[in-house]
Order: sequence, then structure tokens, then C-alpha cells
Amino acid sequence: MVAAGEFSTLAAMTVTVDLSDELLDALRVEAARRKVSIDALIAESVTEHLGPRRRLAISGVGSSGGGQGRAADADELLADGFGRD
Repeated sequence: MVAAGEFSTLAAMTVTVDLSDELLDALRVEAARRKVSIDALIAESVTEHLGPRRRLAISGVGSSGGGQGRAADADELLADGFGRD
């Protein structure tokens, strides 16, 4: 597996893309500014836009799960001394 920001040469594929002169010029300028090849810039852009989607760390926030610690149980937990040392 290749880490984010790294590109594998093991599974390379050649692709031909028709770009407008303006977009090609913009690629050349940005690649020169970053001191990378146009190929590397395109690969990075495609990876950023189409790479694996990461799940948000907050998914599931607010789900009660039915266990201890729900807001509905707050009074009972406090009465039992929850959080006291």
C-alpha cells in the first residue's frame, strides 16, 4: 500500500490526456514552482481527488448505543457518585 503523498511505480500506467493550452501552461508553472514533474503533479492531483475516502473520526458521535453514559442516565449516574474519586 502506498502512503498518502507517495506514488507507486510498481503499478504505473501511461495515460494520454488532451488539455487546453491554458491548463497545460498552469501545470507547467505549478510543477516548476513545486520543483516536481508534471507527471508527479497530475498523479498527486488525481490521488487527492479520487483516492481512498477517509471516514470521519466523528462518525457515530451522539449515538447512544444503549450503554452506560447516556444523557438519559445522567441523573442516576450522578446520584450514584459517578466521577467522584
